[in-house]
Amino acid sequence: MARPIEVNKKVEAIDLFCGIGGLTYGMQKAGIVILAGLDFDKSCKYAYEENNDTEFIDADISTYPSEKLIIKYSKKAIKVLVGCAPCQTFSKHTQKNKDRSLDKKWNLLYSFSDKITEIKPDIISMENVPGLTKYSVFTDFISHLVGLGYHVSHKIVKCEEYGVPQFRRRLVLLASRLGEINLIPETHKAKIKQKTVRDVIGQLPPLDAGTTDPKDRIHRSAFLSNLNLKRIKQSMPDGTWRDWDTSLLPDCYTKASGQSYSSVYGRLNWNRPSVTMTTQFFSYGTGRFGHPSQNRALSLREGAILQTFPRNYKFVNPKEEFSFKIIGRHIGNAVPVRLGEIIGRSILKHIKDVS
Repeated sequence: MARPIEVNKKVEAIDLFCGIGGLTYGMQKAGIVILAGLDFDKSCKYAYEENNDTEFIDADISTYPSEKLIIKYSKKAIKVLVGCAPCQTFSKHTQKNKDRSLDKKWNLLYSFSDKITEIKPDIISMENVPGLTKYSVFTDFISHLVGLGYHVSHKIVKCEEYGVPQFRRRLVLLASRLGEINLIPETHKAKIKQKTVRDVIGQLPPLDAGTTDPKDRIHRSAFLSNLNLKRIKQSMPDGTWRDWDTSLLPDCYTKASGQSYSSVYGRLNWNRPSVTMTTQFFSYGTGRFGHPSQNRALSLREGAILQTFPRNYKFVNPKEEFSFKIIGRHIGNAVPVRLGEIIGRSILKHIKDVS
Protein backbone atom coordinates (compact mmCIF):
# COMPACT_ATOMS: atom_id res chain seq x y z
CA MET A 1 0.00 0.00 0.00
CA ALA A 2 1.36 3.41 -0.95
CA ARG A 3 2.36 5.72 1.87
CA PRO A 4 0.65 9.13 1.59
CA ILE A 5 3.03 12.07 1.21
CA GLU A 6 2.65 15.81 1.28
CA VAL A 7 2.24 17.53 -2.06
CA ASN A 8 5.08 19.92 -3.02
CA LYS A 9 7.67 18.44 -0.67
CA LYS A 10 11.27 19.01 -1.72
CA VAL A 11 12.91 16.17 -3.62
CA GLU A 12 16.60 15.95 -2.74
CA ALA A 13 19.18 13.38 -3.82
CA ILE A 14 22.73 12.28 -3.09
CA ASP A 15 24.72 10.57 -5.84
CA LEU A 16 27.06 7.79 -4.69
CA PHE A 17 29.88 6.72 -7.05
CA CYS A 18 29.20 10.02 -8.87
CA GLY A 19 32.25 10.12 -11.14
CA ILE A 20 32.27 13.21 -13.34
CA GLY A 21 28.54 13.75 -12.92
CA GLY A 22 26.57 12.13 -15.74
CA LEU A 23 23.81 10.89 -13.44
CA THR A 24 23.85 14.08 -11.36
CA TYR A 25 23.64 16.35 -14.41
CA GLY A 26 20.78 14.35 -15.90
CA MET A 27 18.77 14.24 -12.68
CA GLN A 28 19.25 17.98 -12.18
CA LYS A 29 18.02 18.48 -15.73
CA ALA A 30 14.90 16.52 -14.78
CA GLY A 31 14.33 18.85 -11.81
CA ILE A 32 15.78 17.00 -8.82
CA VAL A 33 18.12 18.85 -6.44
CA ILE A 34 21.42 17.00 -5.98
CA LEU A 35 22.91 17.79 -2.59
CA ALA A 36 26.30 16.12 -3.13
CA GLY A 37 28.18 13.49 -5.07
CA LEU A 38 30.56 11.02 -3.47
CA ASP A 39 33.41 9.20 -5.19
CA PHE A 40 36.88 7.96 -4.19
CA ASP A 41 38.44 9.07 -7.50
CA LYS A 42 39.48 12.64 -6.78
CA SER A 43 40.42 13.17 -10.43
CA CYS A 44 36.66 13.49 -11.08
CA LYS A 45 36.28 16.46 -8.73
CA TYR A 46 36.96 19.28 -11.20
CA ALA A 47 34.46 18.13 -13.83
CA TYR A 48 31.83 17.23 -11.24
CA GLU A 49 31.86 20.56 -9.40
CA GLU A 50 32.51 22.77 -12.44
CA ASN A 51 29.38 21.54 -14.24
CA ASN A 52 27.04 20.77 -11.35
CA ASP A 53 25.96 23.22 -8.70
CA THR A 54 26.83 20.89 -5.84
CA GLU A 55 29.63 19.41 -3.72
CA PHE A 56 32.04 16.60 -4.60
CA ILE A 57 32.94 14.44 -1.59
CA ASP A 58 36.27 12.70 -2.10
CA ALA A 59 35.73 9.59 0.02
CA ASP A 60 35.35 5.82 0.14
CA ILE A 61 31.69 4.84 0.53
CA SER A 62 32.62 1.95 2.81
CA THR A 63 34.20 4.22 5.43
CA TYR A 64 32.46 7.58 4.98
CA PRO A 65 30.04 8.19 7.90
CA SER A 66 26.38 8.04 6.86
CA GLU A 67 25.59 10.74 9.41
CA LYS A 68 27.46 13.27 7.26
CA LEU A 69 25.14 12.46 4.37
CA ILE A 70 21.95 12.35 6.44
CA ILE A 71 22.41 15.91 7.70
CA LYS A 72 22.54 17.23 4.13
CA TYR A 73 18.86 16.42 3.53
CA SER A 74 16.20 18.94 4.56
CA LYS A 75 14.04 17.68 7.42
CA LYS A 76 10.84 17.31 5.39
CA ALA A 77 12.37 16.45 2.03
CA ILE A 78 11.71 13.29 0.04
CA LYS A 79 15.12 11.67 0.32
CA VAL A 80 16.57 10.04 -2.80
CA LEU A 81 19.79 8.01 -2.89
CA VAL A 82 21.22 7.01 -6.27
CA GLY A 83 24.39 5.46 -7.56
CA CYS A 84 26.22 3.42 -10.16
CA ALA A 85 28.79 1.24 -8.41
CA PRO A 86 31.87 0.58 -10.59
CA CYS A 87 30.71 -2.06 -13.02
CA GLN A 88 33.84 -3.51 -14.62
CA THR A 89 33.68 -6.51 -12.28
CA PHE A 90 30.38 -7.59 -13.84
CA SER A 91 30.93 -6.43 -17.42
CA LYS A 92 31.08 -8.85 -20.35
CA HIS A 93 34.32 -7.08 -21.30
CA THR A 94 36.02 -8.63 -18.25
CA GLN A 95 35.15 -12.28 -18.74
CA LYS A 96 38.78 -13.13 -18.10
CA ASN A 97 38.18 -12.72 -14.35
CA LYS A 98 37.49 -16.27 -13.22
CA ASP A 99 36.52 -15.40 -9.66
CA ARG A 100 34.95 -11.95 -9.65
CA SER A 101 34.21 -12.09 -5.93
CA LEU A 102 37.95 -11.54 -5.36
CA ASP A 103 37.72 -8.10 -7.00
CA LYS A 104 37.60 -5.42 -4.27
CA LYS A 105 34.85 -3.64 -6.26
CA TRP A 106 32.60 -6.67 -5.68
CA ASN A 107 31.70 -5.41 -2.21
CA LEU A 108 30.74 -1.88 -3.24
CA LEU A 109 27.11 -2.89 -3.78
CA TYR A 110 27.05 -4.22 -0.23
CA SER A 111 28.41 -0.85 0.90
CA PHE A 112 25.53 0.77 -1.01
CA SER A 113 23.14 -1.53 0.91
CA ASP A 114 24.69 -0.42 4.19
CA LYS A 115 24.18 3.24 3.32
CA ILE A 116 20.52 2.53 2.49
CA THR A 117 20.02 0.89 5.88
CA GLU A 118 21.59 3.82 7.70
CA ILE A 119 20.19 6.74 5.64
CA LYS A 120 16.70 5.27 5.09
CA PRO A 121 16.00 7.14 1.83
CA ASP A 122 12.46 7.23 0.49
CA ILE A 123 13.56 6.37 -3.06
CA ILE A 124 16.60 4.58 -4.50
CA SER A 125 18.02 4.13 -7.97
CA MET A 126 20.91 1.91 -8.99
CA GLU A 127 22.36 1.72 -12.51
CA ASN A 128 24.83 -0.92 -13.67
CA VAL A 129 25.71 -3.42 -16.42
CA PRO A 130 23.16 -6.14 -17.25
CA GLY A 131 25.65 -8.83 -16.23
CA LEU A 132 25.21 -7.87 -12.59
CA THR A 133 21.89 -9.74 -12.53
CA LYS A 134 23.73 -13.09 -12.83
CA TYR A 135 25.44 -12.74 -9.48
CA SER A 136 24.41 -13.26 -5.87
CA VAL A 137 25.42 -9.72 -4.93
CA PHE A 138 22.46 -8.46 -7.00
CA THR A 139 19.89 -10.85 -5.54
CA ASP A 140 21.25 -10.02 -2.08
CA PHE A 141 20.79 -6.32 -2.84
CA ILE A 142 17.15 -6.81 -3.87
CA SER A 143 16.40 -9.07 -0.90
CA HIS A 144 17.85 -6.42 1.40
CA LEU A 145 15.63 -3.71 -0.10
CA VAL A 146 12.50 -5.84 0.12
CA GLY A 147 13.32 -6.67 3.73
CA LEU A 148 13.49 -2.95 4.48
CA GLY A 149 10.02 -2.43 3.03
CA TYR A 150 10.87 -1.10 -0.44
CA HIS A 151 8.86 -1.72 -3.59
CA VAL A 152 11.45 -2.76 -6.19
CA SER A 153 11.51 -2.86 -9.98
CA HIS A 154 14.33 -3.32 -12.43
CA LYS A 155 14.78 -3.71 -16.17
CA ILE A 156 17.45 -3.97 -18.83
CA VAL A 157 17.26 -0.71 -20.73
CA LYS A 158 18.02 -0.26 -24.42
CA CYS A 159 19.46 3.22 -24.16
CA GLU A 160 18.80 4.10 -27.81
CA GLU A 161 15.07 3.73 -27.02
CA TYR A 162 15.39 6.52 -24.45
CA GLY A 163 17.20 9.06 -26.64
CA VAL A 164 20.83 8.04 -26.08
CA PRO A 165 22.64 7.78 -29.45
CA GLN A 166 24.23 4.45 -28.51
CA PHE A 167 23.37 0.77 -28.69
CA ARG A 168 23.96 0.53 -24.96
CA ARG A 169 22.33 -1.93 -22.56
CA ARG A 170 22.07 -0.97 -18.88
CA LEU A 171 20.41 -2.34 -15.80
CA VAL A 172 18.26 0.26 -14.04
CA LEU A 173 16.77 -0.49 -10.62
CA LEU A 174 14.23 1.71 -8.84
CA ALA A 175 12.95 1.21 -5.30
CA SER A 176 10.57 3.20 -3.14
CA ARG A 177 9.02 3.14 0.33
CA LEU A 178 6.15 5.22 -1.04
CA GLY A 179 4.62 2.65 -3.40
CA GLU A 180 5.14 0.87 -6.71
CA ILE A 181 7.76 2.52 -8.91
CA ASN A 182 8.82 1.91 -12.51
CA LEU A 183 10.90 3.52 -15.23
CA ILE A 184 8.84 5.69 -17.58
CA PRO A 185 7.99 4.19 -21.01
CA GLU A 186 10.54 4.42 -23.81
CA THR A 187 10.69 7.89 -25.36
CA HIS A 188 12.41 6.85 -28.62
CA LYS A 189 11.23 3.28 -29.15
CA ALA A 190 10.58 3.67 -32.87
CA LYS A 191 13.82 3.41 -34.85
CA ILE A 192 12.89 6.48 -36.88
CA LYS A 193 13.02 8.55 -33.67
CA GLN A 194 16.38 7.21 -32.47
CA LYS A 195 19.32 9.59 -32.55
CA THR A 196 22.18 8.75 -34.87
CA VAL A 197 25.91 9.45 -34.83
CA ARG A 198 25.36 12.11 -37.51
CA ASP A 199 22.65 13.81 -35.43
CA VAL A 200 24.98 14.46 -32.51
CA ILE A 201 28.57 14.74 -33.80
CA GLY A 202 28.10 15.45 -37.49
CA GLN A 203 28.68 19.20 -37.08
CA LEU A 204 31.95 19.04 -35.12
CA PRO A 205 35.09 20.43 -36.80
CA PRO A 206 37.13 17.78 -38.67
CA LEU A 207 40.37 16.47 -37.17
CA ASP A 208 43.37 14.48 -38.28
CA ALA A 209 44.58 11.62 -36.09
CA GLY A 210 46.65 12.89 -33.18
CA THR A 211 45.46 16.50 -33.42
CA THR A 212 43.37 18.86 -31.28
CA ASP A 213 40.75 21.44 -32.22
CA PRO A 214 42.34 24.81 -31.31
CA LYS A 215 39.01 25.97 -29.86
CA ASP A 216 38.31 22.85 -27.77
CA ARG A 217 41.06 20.90 -25.96
CA ILE A 218 38.73 17.92 -25.51
CA HIS A 219 38.01 17.61 -29.23
CA ARG A 220 41.26 15.70 -29.55
CA SER A 221 41.95 12.37 -31.21
CA ALA A 222 44.60 9.76 -30.53
CA PHE A 223 47.69 9.32 -32.67
CA LEU A 224 47.62 6.49 -35.22
CA SER A 225 50.65 4.62 -36.47
CA ASN A 226 51.30 4.49 -40.21
CA LEU A 227 50.05 0.90 -40.22
CA ASN A 228 46.78 1.81 -38.48
CA LEU A 229 46.32 4.76 -40.84
CA LYS A 230 46.50 2.32 -43.75
CA ARG A 231 44.02 0.05 -41.96
CA ILE A 232 41.46 2.72 -41.19
CA LYS A 233 41.57 3.99 -44.78
CA GLN A 234 40.35 0.55 -45.84
CA SER A 235 37.77 0.29 -43.04
CA MET A 236 34.08 0.61 -43.88
CA PRO A 237 31.24 1.84 -41.64
CA ASP A 238 29.89 -1.15 -39.69
CA GLY A 239 32.70 -3.20 -41.26
CA THR A 240 35.56 -5.17 -39.75
CA TRP A 241 39.22 -5.91 -40.36
CA ARG A 242 38.00 -8.40 -42.96
CA ASP A 243 37.65 -5.40 -45.30
CA TRP A 244 41.44 -4.94 -45.36
CA ASP A 245 44.08 -6.24 -47.71
CA THR A 246 45.65 -9.36 -46.23
CA SER A 247 48.98 -7.54 -45.96
CA LEU A 248 47.48 -5.32 -43.25
CA LEU A 249 46.21 -8.14 -41.04
CA PRO A 250 47.86 -8.86 -37.67
CA ASP A 251 49.20 -12.42 -37.52
CA CYS A 252 46.56 -13.43 -34.95
CA TYR A 253 43.72 -12.64 -37.38
CA THR A 254 45.07 -15.02 -39.99
CA LYS A 255 44.59 -17.92 -37.57
CA ALA A 256 41.30 -19.68 -36.80
CA SER A 257 41.49 -18.53 -33.16
CA GLY A 258 41.41 -14.88 -34.24
CA GLN A 259 38.36 -15.05 -36.49
CA SER A 260 35.89 -14.17 -33.71
CA TYR A 261 37.33 -10.71 -33.04
CA SER A 262 35.20 -8.96 -35.64
CA SER A 263 34.14 -5.95 -33.57
CA VAL A 264 37.56 -4.29 -33.38
CA TYR A 265 39.18 -1.94 -35.90
CA GLY A 266 35.81 -0.79 -37.22
CA ARG A 267 34.13 2.48 -38.16
CA LEU A 268 30.87 3.84 -36.84
CA ASN A 269 27.93 4.38 -39.18
CA TRP A 270 26.68 7.96 -39.59
CA ASN A 271 23.07 6.81 -39.87
CA ARG A 272 22.76 4.64 -36.77
CA PRO A 273 23.36 4.99 -33.04
CA SER A 274 26.94 4.24 -32.06
CA VAL A 275 28.25 1.13 -30.36
CA THR A 276 28.59 1.27 -26.57
CA MET A 277 31.10 3.85 -25.42
CA THR A 278 33.62 2.03 -23.21
CA THR A 279 36.62 3.40 -21.33
CA GLN A 280 38.66 2.70 -24.50
CA PHE A 281 36.39 4.47 -27.01
CA PHE A 282 39.24 6.73 -28.15
CA SER A 283 41.32 3.77 -29.37
CA TYR A 284 40.74 2.58 -32.93
CA GLY A 285 41.93 -0.96 -32.17
CA THR A 286 39.69 -1.72 -29.18
CA GLY A 287 36.25 -1.64 -30.80
CA ARG A 288 34.22 -0.07 -33.59
CA PHE A 289 35.46 3.38 -32.59
CA GLY A 290 36.70 4.66 -35.92
CA HIS A 291 35.15 7.93 -37.05
CA PRO A 292 32.52 7.32 -39.77
CA SER A 293 34.38 9.26 -42.46
CA GLN A 294 37.60 10.77 -41.07
CA ASN A 295 40.72 8.60 -40.78
CA ARG A 296 40.98 8.53 -37.00
CA ALA A 297 39.37 7.25 -33.84
CA LEU A 298 36.70 9.22 -32.00
CA SER A 299 37.83 12.31 -30.14
CA LEU A 300 37.23 12.71 -26.42
CA ARG A 301 34.55 15.32 -27.13
CA GLU A 302 32.77 13.06 -29.59
CA GLY A 303 32.71 10.24 -27.04
CA ALA A 304 31.33 12.63 -24.44
CA ILE A 305 28.59 13.84 -26.77
CA LEU A 306 27.65 10.24 -27.60
CA GLN A 307 27.38 9.81 -23.81
CA THR A 308 24.93 12.77 -24.04
CA PHE A 309 27.07 15.25 -22.15
CA PRO A 310 26.41 18.76 -23.50
CA ARG A 311 29.01 20.09 -25.90
CA ASN A 312 30.14 22.71 -23.37
CA TYR A 313 30.68 20.25 -20.49
CA LYS A 314 34.01 21.10 -18.86
CA PHE A 315 36.16 18.03 -18.22
CA VAL A 316 39.53 19.65 -17.49
CA ASN A 317 40.93 22.72 -15.82
CA PRO A 318 42.00 25.08 -18.65
CA LYS A 319 45.08 26.07 -16.62
CA GLU A 320 46.36 22.50 -16.26
CA GLU A 321 47.62 19.69 -18.47
CA PHE A 322 45.49 16.54 -18.48
CA SER A 323 45.79 12.83 -19.11
CA PHE A 324 44.06 11.79 -22.34
CA LYS A 325 43.47 8.25 -21.00
CA ILE A 326 42.09 9.39 -17.65
CA ILE A 327 39.54 11.72 -19.26
CA GLY A 328 38.60 8.94 -21.68
CA ARG A 329 38.07 6.59 -18.74
CA HIS A 330 35.93 9.19 -16.96
CA ILE A 331 33.72 9.63 -20.01
CA GLY A 332 33.39 5.91 -20.74
CA ASN A 333 32.54 5.10 -17.12
CA ALA A 334 29.85 7.78 -16.86
CA VAL A 335 26.11 7.22 -16.72
CA PRO A 336 24.80 8.85 -19.93
CA VAL A 337 23.29 12.20 -19.02
CA ARG A 338 20.10 11.37 -20.90
CA LEU A 339 19.65 8.15 -18.91
CA GLY A 340 20.14 10.14 -15.71
CA GLU A 341 17.39 12.48 -16.87
CA ILE A 342 15.08 9.53 -17.57
CA ILE A 343 15.73 8.16 -14.08
CA GLY A 344 14.99 11.58 -12.60
CA ARG A 345 11.77 11.94 -14.59
CA SER A 346 10.70 8.46 -13.49
CA ILE A 347 11.24 9.36 -9.84
CA LEU A 348 9.27 12.62 -10.15
CA LYS A 349 6.42 10.86 -11.96
CA HIS A 350 6.31 8.24 -9.21
CA ILE A 351 6.11 10.93 -6.53
CA LYS A 352 3.29 12.66 -8.39
CA ASP A 353 1.43 9.36 -8.78
CA VAL A 354 1.56 8.51 -5.07
CA SER A 355 0.82 12.05 -3.83
